[in-house]
Amino acid sequence: MIIDSLVVAEKDSVARAIARYLAQGSISVRRVYGVKTYWFTRNGKQWVSIGLKGHIMNMDFPEELNKWHSVEPSKLFDAEPILVIREDTISYVRALSRLGSSASTVYLALDADSEGEAIAYEAVFVIRNVNPRAVFKRVLFSAVTKNDIIEAFNSPTNLNPGLARRVFTRMILDLTLGAVFTRALTLSVENVDRNALARGSFLSYGPCQTPVLNLVVQRALERENFKPEKYYTLHIMVDAGGTKLTLNHDGTFKDRQEAEKVLGLVKSRARAKVVIANYKEDFLDPPAPLDTIELERRASRFLNIRPKATLDIAEELYRHGYISYPRTETTIYPPTLNLRQVLLELTHGEHSDYAKALLGMSIKPTRGDSNDGAHPPIYPTRGVTKQELLKYFKNERYWRIYDLVVRHFLATLSPPARVEKQKIVVDVSSHRFSAEGLRIIDEGYLTIYPFERPSEKVLPRVRAGDELSIVKAWVEERETEPPPYLSESELLRLMRKYGIGTDATMQDHIHTNVIRGYFKIRNRQCIPTPLGKAVISVLGKTGNELIDPWFRSRMEKALMEITKGSLSPDDVLFTFKNEARKIYEKFMNRQREVAMELIKALKEALSKTSRRTGGKTT
Repeated sequence: MIIDSLVVAEKDSVARAIARYLAQGSISVRRVYGVKTYWFTRNGKQWVSIGLKGHIMNMDFPEELNKWHSVEPSKLFDAEPILVIREDTISYVRALSRLGSSASTVYLALDADSEGEAIAYEAVFVIRNVNPRAVFKRVLFSAVTKNDIIEAFNSPTNLNPGLARRVFTRMILDLTLGAVFTRALTLSVENVDRNALARGSFLSYGPCQTPVLNLVVQRALERENFKPEKYYTLHIMVDAGGTKLTLNHDGTFKDRQEAEKVLGLVKSRARAKVVIANYKEDFLDPPAPLDTIELERRASRFLNIRPKATLDIAEELYRHGYISYPRTETTIYPPTLNLRQVLLELTHGEHSDYAKALLGMSIKPTRGDSNDGAHPPIYPTRGVTKQELLKYFKNERYWRIYDLVVRHFLATLSPPARVEKQKIVVDVSSHRFSAEGLRIIDEGYLTIYPFERPSEKVLPRVRAGDELSIVKAWVEERETEPPPYLSESELLRLMRKYGIGTDATMQDHIHTNVIRGYFKIRNRQCIPTPLGKAVISVLGKTGNELIDPWFRSRMEKALMEITKGSLSPDDVLFTFKNEARKIYEKFMNRQREVAMELIKALKEALSKTSRRTGGKTT
């Protein structure tokens, strides 16, 4: 079996698409160790394309260190993790070895980001082991379309070792810190009460997972510690040329008597004098081009689709050629992206009328302020009707995410909405009352992007100096309200602010907390459980740095320096392992106190579960 060129993609659907676009003739599908491979000829040479399943290797400790009860957790700080083949990818590794053993050239067509670079190196390790003479080339593309694929293979580049080193160093840190403190938390409980945890269960710590939990818990504690205070507001209703208009006093009152005193003064007057009447035209700008986090936030806010589900769906849409690569931090369209060509493609789908209208106009796209240098913002790569898309995916959420991407792209090329912002201020006995309104004059981008359409409240036309009859005046008693629980959308924004996780992993850290039972998502709000609060409480007392979002932020900045070449992996590992080692020592000095607080939370959680299941725990 002689292979001239082997193509390694990240998923089967991409491998299949690459074969379809590069083949000069028919494609034969063969299974190698159960893995689909695509055989075709190009320029008279034999090519094979194979799709992996993401990472084929993980970092792990040597077997003798994976015995929790016989290895003191702190010993892991001095251990050197090794790359091991993941059990669920053994067939892929065997297929890679078989195909790579005779390949002259290997095209590494993994995703064009740091994770993709690391997976590319994993493939290189496997193939070099059986074929040290193989030549490796890296191909980078941001959309699975014929033009993008052919262009990428016509201009391959080299592997980026700095990117891969950054990923592998992060994997080592996450494994080490996660393993040390997960074992410490779990064993501290088991040493006091062996029955507190169900058999096979554990209390987990993660260098990204737990700072995310901390953000959720701190907001919940703000709510719990909030003490509502009464206050009073004053309002009047006036007659403005036959239109009844309510205006609000510019201040609030802590004392009811003070509010009633002003109310009496206002009621003694029959008219209110207009002192400000503003009707000013303004523009509502379309959104900036779409990056990963903003896609997840908007899908959560506008469509009520969870961030993890959003990215999973977006990746499937990408692999099947409907949208560009969805893992990106760029919000500026590159000059190499032909926006009119994208619009032309959309004239064949559900949004064809709007796309055609834009083609007849001068286009000036919006732009954000970030560029990751790897991928453009997310944009649609194929026009399609709702019926056509659902015929393939058979799930309404796929259409809703695709539709959001298309509408967002079209909005970025559209003119702003033109509105009239309105404000009326009246004076009654030296007390001012105001009302604000808004009227949409020209919908602009809101025609295609109704998600951002503001509520219209049109005020009557008055002029400064007009006197309006006061119909009634009244006082309302209100209470200050606690801050809301963090929404997933707001949590993603904070994660980006602190640098917790990457655009590719942020939603996973939220999901991990949910499946660990540390917080729940209810009505798009993140609500911590007693166990989640207990974990943050004990870690906050013994090693606040571990739950501090800025700790992870510093770690990510240091990891970036590996890519730039200004720090070595050993420098970064030494710094953060050393900090963690000191925290571990403080933790162990309060081990029993930690255990008792966690056991109390575990029993509370078990009691709630028992009540929900009628006394039956599972």
